[in-house]
Amino acid sequence: MIHASIRQFAAWVLAVLASVLLASTAHAQPAPPEAGFIGSENIPVTLHADGAPVAGKEWLLALRFVPKGPEWHGYWSNPGDAGSGMVLALNLPPDWEVGAARYPVPKRLIIAGLMNHVYEGPHTVLVPVIPGPSAATFGPGPVTGVVDYLACTDEICIPQSASLTAQAGGDFARWRAEVAPLIDARASFAITGKTLRIGIPLPASVGLSDPHAFVANKRLVAYSAAQTFRRVGDMLVAEIPLDEFGDAKADAVSGILAFGDGAGVRFAAALGTVPTGGEVIAGAKAPVIPPLWTLILGALAGGLLLNIMPCVFPILSLKALSLARASESESKARAEGLAYTAGVVLACVGLGALLLALRAAGEQIGWAFQLQEPGVVVALLVLAAAITANFAGLFELPSLSVSGGGKPAGAFATGLLAAFVATPCTGPFMAAALGAALLLPVPQALLLFALLGLGLALPFLLLGFVPALRRMLPKPGAWMERFRRIMAIPMGLTALALVWLTVQLGGRTFGLIALVLVIGVLIALWVVGRLQRGGKMAWPAFGLIAAPFLAVAVIALPSVYEAKVAAPKESIHHPQTFSRDALAKARASGKPVFLWFTADWCVTCKVNESTSIERDAVRAAFEEAGVVVMVGDWTVRDPVITTFLTEQGAAGVPLYLWYAPGAATPQQLPQVLTPDLLEARAAAAPGTP
Repeated sequence: MIHASIRQFAAWVLAVLASVLLASTAHAQPAPPEAGFIGSENIPVTLHADGAPVAGKEWLLALRFVPKGPEWHGYWSNPGDAGSGMVLALNLPPDWEVGAARYPVPKRLIIAGLMNHVYEGPHTVLVPVIPGPSAATFGPGPVTGVVDYLACTDEICIPQSASLTAQAGGDFARWRAEVAPLIDARASFAITGKTLRIGIPLPASVGLSDPHAFVANKRLVAYSAAQTFRRVGDMLVAEIPLDEFGDAKADAVSGILAFGDGAGVRFAAALGTVPTGGEVIAGAKAPVIPPLWTLILGALAGGLLLNIMPCVFPILSLKALSLARASESESKARAEGLAYTAGVVLACVGLGALLLALRAAGEQIGWAFQLQEPGVVVALLVLAAAITANFAGLFELPSLSVSGGGKPAGAFATGLLAAFVATPCTGPFMAAALGAALLLPVPQALLLFALLGLGLALPFLLLGFVPALRRMLPKPGAWMERFRRIMAIPMGLTALALVWLTVQLGGRTFGLIALVLVIGVLIALWVVGRLQRGGKMAWPAFGLIAAPFLAVAVIALPSVYEAKVAAPKESIHHPQTFSRDALAKARASGKPVFLWFTADWCVTCKVNESTSIERDAVRAAFEEAGVVVMVGDWTVRDPVITTFLTEQGAAGVPLYLWYAPGAATPQQLPQVLTPDLLEARAAAAPGTP
């Protein structure tokens, strides 16, 4: 969260500086590069003229931009959240009129949560000119001018400035075809509450795989917000959230409507009536929230099923020992059951409240957001290592000792840890309840989070209050100490898994320093155990030994942190990396699309991948049906994926979507997959032999 804020602030500062620099040269006269221009070597530009000018007739000039490499991109007239548009000054007679520049359909580029409207690769901007009467005596001299613009990569932006001299000729037929044409009919717009609604006349026969409205008005709409599109006959209605900090007023609205396959049209909208209703064909559909009683049952059932989900296995050792000890006495069993339940419910409500608060503050996060923070994972790693050492008999900690004493404090701490570790994965019933919780009023949302915790704690609570169930458990005895030591194995494996996750989140050096911290804590706990067995004061020694390791970690970990870079996932399917543009192209291909969202910390995701997705039979079935496979990695926070998950009514991962050819909306597959289910989907795809 801190890193994202820094990136956004840096991008904003850079955009402001670039805008000031470009504005300062907006009316500069042409001059050779040696006169102080920054240069245009990153995205060279040339000026072309379409024949000779004729008075009163439109004459086209073309600015041809050709980036020197695929990493460079330029900007549309409205660059979005960051960047700067082109500023052009031409030396023309005063009676000539220069019209608004005409652009191709831009692309969406999101960096650190900022939406940019960009052009990647060669692109051409057409500038219409209406020559005045002086055209007859204009003379043979070419048109000259100066253009200022911005060239950027994902990491750096460099202002560009070029002195122009028009060349005769150019591929104007192709350049005209590349520019978004102006739609014939007049569009209308209205501002309703916090939403801009634009009605664009567009025949229902026009295909829209992934529409997006690029609004030319600056500081009017929230660029990165999800847009909703409705079809009302031959009218397309775009609904776009307004910029919370912008100007919510406009006399006219213009822009480009992108169809999703690189094509699009320009529109100019006047203030007027925009149709309501209609069928949602793209974007964030108005969610249908089930009745509250079904959500309550779903939260309870989802929490109950978490007890058998793979992501809960690391804490089964804690619960197993607590359950065995619960049969000692009636009062102890009830006290432990209540304490454990209180810990689980408190953790679930706390996580839920924090999630809702952060989302209300504008953070794009979802369920299990805590495991997307490297610092939290390091803390969990240290905790898992300490519990492993406790199970192995290295030291004793009564408040967390699950094999002795039977104190409610231990059960409460176990409940806190159980919920914190168990809740990252979502299972059946739970997904719908959590998705609705993000949309409901805060009191109802917190009720669902509390019921989720109650469902998770329910087996232990029943054992505490139903003697018949407790009598089915083994009697306490010496075997419990041996069992505790055996349970150190799964907890140790959990710690090793967290070491791997730490490396995935922050890099090898980050993981190495975290491991050094764990070793230091274990050394301190070993000393504590020695002192405890000798009957001496132990915990001051722990502070003296662990403090230097902790201090080094606090200083070193932030400095060596390396954010995970998105990379193609290793898979037998060779999937594409998820983006909205990639998904739109895949759907436009007419082939079925299987899209799955995963994370390195989601055990359910990994189990599904190993047992169902990464299977030779599934790969063969997908290849035969021509299925396009795409994956979104949510290991680290990604606002694009978070927004997409929210649009699908999902609060976390795993999420599996199947897009049938031509279908307007995807079908959500179960969160527990089977190979047969995926093979059957592929076999039922149209055109499959």
